[in-house]
Amino acid sequence: MANNLPNNSRRHFIKLTAIGLTAIPFATMLFNNAAADPISETDPLAVAMKYKSDATQAADRKDLTSTCANCAFYTSKAGDTTGPCSIFQGKLVSANGWCTAWARKA
Repeated sequence: MANNLPNNSRRHFIKLTAIGLTAIPFATMLFNNAAADPISETDPLAVAMKYKSDATQAADRKDLTSTCANCAFYTSKAGDTTGPCSIFQGKLVSANGWCTAWARKA
């Protein structure tokens, strides 16, 4: 007996792939808005990067205007007191903080 059903496995795969690729930006936005943990100055990565939550306490800071708020790695909105930093794996840093990875926001 012949199977008269069309082979939809390729079509099904393409549909699922398209849906998955479309959902990625929405899932990323959802997870980025989840509450993040603030980084502690005693965290091993923070110690290695010489992070200070108060930039005036950072001994290695040469540019007195440099803070996390004007750093390229700080991804929060202007005016926020804390925000995620890509250097610290998305953990929250103080907008008034500073670390050795500081780079001026373009």
